[in-house]
Amino acid sequence: MENNKYNISVTDKAVQEIKKQLDKRNTPESALRLGVRSGGCEGFSYLIAFEDAPPRERDLTFVFDTVRIIVDKKSILFLDCMTLDWETTLMHSGFLIQNPNEKSSCGCSKSFSV
Repeated sequence: MENNKYNISVTDKAVQEIKKQLDKRNTPESALRLGVRSGGCEGFSYLIAFEDAPPRERDLTFVFDTVRIIVDKKSILFLDCMTLDWETTLMHSGFLIQNPNEKSSCGCSKSFSV
């Protein structure tokens, strides 16, 4: 399904890290699924997972360089206008979601409310 009315961004650092992890998994044709699910101390939590299966009929697919990002139609309502980044600090390396739709998030940044 086309993504003509929704917008997500992925930084160059995140694209390079996704490519690196897909190569490490030996699954360069796979995609990264972004989603939102109920749970966590603020009500919702993010889902970030590599997916080897083709997109489902109602999924939205975004392409950045050669990287495919898949988002289901319910999650895009919460993720529209978000940015996926990759950060590396002394204590942590991982994906970072910057979501303007968040009203609040917990201290560990694993859950949020809208």
